[in-house]
Amino acid sequence: MVDRKAAARAIEDFLRALGHEPEGELAGTGERVADAWADDLLEGEAIDAAALLREGAIDVGPTSAGLAVLRDLSVTTVCPHHLLPAIGTAVVAYLPGRRVAGLGTIARVVDVISRRLTLQEEIGGKVVDLLVQELGARGALCQLVLTHTCLVSRGERKTGALVETLAVAGSFAEDGPERALAFAALGSRVGRPWGA
Repeated sequence: MVDRKAAARAIEDFLRALGHEPEGELAGTGERVADAWADDLLEGEAIDAAALLREGAIDVGPTSAGLAVLRDLSVTTVCPHHLLPAIGTAVVAYLPGRRVAGLGTIARVVDVISRRLTLQEEIGGKVVDLLVQELGARGALCQLVLTHTCLVSRGERKTGALVETLAVAGSFAEDGPERALAFAALGSRVGRPWGA
C-alpha cells in the first residue's frame, strides 16, 4: 500500500535538506512527485504480470506457428541505485507453444515488469521466463536498449550511452535452429557473440 501523504512529506523534507523550501514553483511538488511514482514510475509493483499474461492468452492447441516478434516497445524503468529513470526500447520474440497471448498483452507485461525499482539486467529475464512458464513458449527472447539517466546526467556523464541486455529462455538458450532464428530476428548480431 502506497502512503502518498508520507511520500509527499518525504519529498518536501528532501527538498529542504537540499536547501529548497517547497514554496513558489516548488509548492505542491511533494504531491506531484508522490503521484508520479505511485501512478506511473512504479505502477508495475501492484500488478501480477503472470496473471496478466495468463488472462490475455488463448489456447490454440498444437501449433507450428513461426516466430512472433514485437519491436520498438517503449520502456521506462527506475534504477534502484540512484532512483533515476532509464528509457529506451525492447524487442520481444517468442515461438508459441499451445498458448498465444495478444500482442498488446505482451507489450503490457513488458511495462509491468519494467515499471518497478529493478535493474535492467533483471527485466528481460523475467519477461522471457513468464513467456515460457505461463504460455508454454518453446523459446523466448527479450532485448533491451536503454539510456540510463544516472549514466548520462551524473558521474561519468556519458551522453548518448546505451546499455544493451539480452535474455533468452527455452530453445533459444540452446544452440540450434530455433536459437539461430531468434538471433536472426535481431538483425546484424547473427552469428556473433553478444556484445561483439
